[in-house]
Amino acid sequence: MKIRASRISDSILIAVSGEEPDPAHQNISRSRRLLKLIAAFFSLFKLLLTRYRRPEFGSLRRDVWCLDEREYFESFQQKDPDDSARGQGGASQQEQRSQRGKGKGKQTARLEPIGDLGYSGSTFFTTPNGKYLIKSLPRRFEYKFFTRDLLDPYVNHMRAHPHSLLVRITDVVHAPHPTLGGLLGVAPTHHIIMENLLYGRDAEGGRFSNKWETYDLKPNDYFFPERDIADGRLAPKSVKDKLVDEFHDHVRVSAANKRELLRLLEADTQLLADHNAIDYSLFLVRYPGPRASTDDGADDAVPDNVPFVDSDASPWRTGLVDADGKWTYRVVVLDFFWARHTFRAWALTSLVKSFNKVAHKGPMSITANPADYRQRFLKMIQDIVVEV
Repeated sequence: MKIRASRISDSILIAVSGEEPDPAHQNISRSRRLLKLIAAFFSLFKLLLTRYRRPEFGSLRRDVWCLDEREYFESFQQKDPDDSARGQGGASQQEQRSQRGKGKGKQTARLEPIGDLGYSGSTFFTTPNGKYLIKSLPRRFEYKFFTRDLLDPYVNHMRAHPHSLLVRITDVVHAPHPTLGGLLGVAPTHHIIMENLLYGRDAEGGRFSNKWETYDLKPNDYFFPERDIADGRLAPKSVKDKLVDEFHDHVRVSAANKRELLRLLEADTQLLADHNAIDYSLFLVRYPGPRASTDDGADDAVPDNVPFVDSDASPWRTGLVDADGKWTYRVVVLDFFWARHTFRAWALTSLVKSFNKVAHKGPMSITANPADYRQRFLKMIQDIVVEV
């Protein structure tokens, strides 16, 4: 639905590019405030969104990750066709706000919708320059867990471990008041903004985008009903394809690079286990490295200067060339919004235990013990990444 996507896009853009509240405008009459809330309630798609705990996320961007704040906000504005592949052009944040004020709040920018992915029913957008990914969190238990239980530990962890490989969430936008669209489920009320690990794939007009590979990796020795009941005959292929990716290769790196990867992931997964997070995944991206042209031909070689977002980051996040020079890898830990102690996970755990009294299939990834899930997750990494 193009109309729905454009309305959601406008809501997010207005929230991100909106100015800090002006104390002088806090004295509006109660009647005007009430009318505004009533109008917002009857919105279906274009919800009144605001940025959640913006000081903390602003501090992470500026002080921890060392992202360019001006570049960040310019990422949400329409990119000039003459801008470079690194997306540093465009109007300033102040000019964007001025244009919004003149056009009754109309936005000239549009986020790029990239469809619904996975089981959660989330919708995804990218910024016009492709640097950031916006994901909706339509399931209440997910955003409640992140905002109420995990956000403070996440912020503290990032400050203590600035090179952490947990996905960098740069903002959360949400509807602070009930809306008809949110109650009916036709528009998501919570969105997270995070780095886009695929930034750079469209360099040189997307000429090399078909050479990029992506894998959403979880321990695959858990019980997956769609795959493991009746040999998967009860579920369509489209469903089974979204279960868990398999990486039929090895990441060949030096011993030092493997130690660094495991050091970071051990700290990250310990944080998640300590707060009962399970079912997270390793998002692995790879594209041909500088020596891949010896096999594929010089004319098809991926350019050496594949762009990435400038920040203080580990090479595992921005692009690490393997020991053979054949591939460049990027990795982050994604989707740590499912908590073992939530009611839904507890109910499913009870259901699976009852089922296993007969079937003996074992735990699911969404009912696993957090410590066990962490152990299997790290073993998966140990098996995939090899020293040379």
